Amino acid sequence: MTSTTLPIYLDNAASTPIDPEVWKEMQPYFENFTANPSSIHSHGRQAKVVVEKARKTIASLLNASPSEIFFTSGGTEADNTVLQSCVLYGGIKTIITSPLEHHAVLHTAEAWDKLGMIDLKMVKIDASGVIDLADLELLLSTSPKALVSLMQGNNEIGNLLDLQAVGELCVKHGALFHSDTVQTMGHYVHDVQNLPVHFLVGAGHKFHGPKGIGFLYAKSGVKFSPLMHGGAQERNQRGGTENVYGMVGIAKALSIAYDEMAAHENHIKDLKSYLIQGLQNNFPSIEFNGLSGDLEKSLYTVLNVRFPQIQDGDMLLFKLDIEKISASGGSACSSGTSVGSHVLTALNPNATGAAVRFSFSKNNTREEIDRVLEVLNKIIT
Repeated sequence: MTSTTLPIYLDNAASTPIDPEVWKEMQPYFENFTANPSSIHSHGRQAKVVVEKARKTIASLLNASPSEIFFTSGGTEADNTVLQSCVLYGGIKTIITSPLEHHAVLHTAEAWDKLGMIDLKMVKIDASGVIDLADLELLLSTSPKALVSLMQGNNEIGNLLDLQAVGELCVKHGALFHSDTVQTMGHYVHDVQNLPVHFLVGAGHKFHGPKGIGFLYAKSGVKFSPLMHGGAQERNQRGGTENVYGMVGIAKALSIAYDEMAAHENHIKDLKSYLIQGLQNNFPSIEFNGLSGDLEKSLYTVLNVRFPQIQDGDMLLFKLDIEKISASGGSACSSGTSVGSHVLTALNPNATGAAVRFSFSKNNTREEIDRVLEVLNKIIT
């Protein structure tokens, strides 16, 4: 068996393989740190030290204070915590977001809107999914006590948002700014001392850490209240016994990501550019959804392709899977349902052709891209 016939994983926007160094770092804590970090005996205190060390590591990487970092089960919980907290305890009366957001934000905002707790407003987007900043400012000018929730990197089409520009508008109009940074955390530098944001989030499994662990950055001085009740953990902000192993893992993964960020970006950008060129040479009629085909304006980890020659997207993914190639038709959070991508529908509800999201990691190779192009040629032609 040659290496090109081995399984090829190109669904890294859904979840990345855990880094061996991260797993190595976590292993001793499965074996030797069995105590509850909230216990007052020596074993508990030792576990508590581990938790706080992980918190300090993440805070240092983001140029934040450890008191601004709160561990969660992942990005979804962190997003929900921000929106609920701002509505119930922060005096927020309006949530401004876009139709392209992750459902962790969209569904939560819609739920509060249906309950009559807030006024939900959608900022305009263009045909490529670019946020209309002029419209955002118009919405802000007529929305006192607003929370803006816009993701930095779209998980499906890869569009990048200018956090600085949006944050400055929020400052100008006295609004809070939350950004779902799940897709960008660990892939781009976040210096919260120089970013006008109030809330950022991270999920370990998006940057080669473990699943089931994430964190929320909440700017000091911003009112923040728990989503999870039932304990005094996380400085009374999240009930529940701490996931010590996960905290160790996510801190290690983020450290590696920051140490190797430039090299990983160069490597993955090369793979994305190589696939773009190969697709354009082999299938001149293809389209790239959103800005995913633009290396400078989209996540370097995501490429969303529309194949007009094929109408059944699920069948295309199935045929790729038979050839041991894993990709996605949209957000993995919606897989297994008959509901199509809400992001692609918002961009162009009448578009035809199968859409495939290829998402890359540091583990992928040019040889794998060659194999993908070979298989696509076989399927489509």
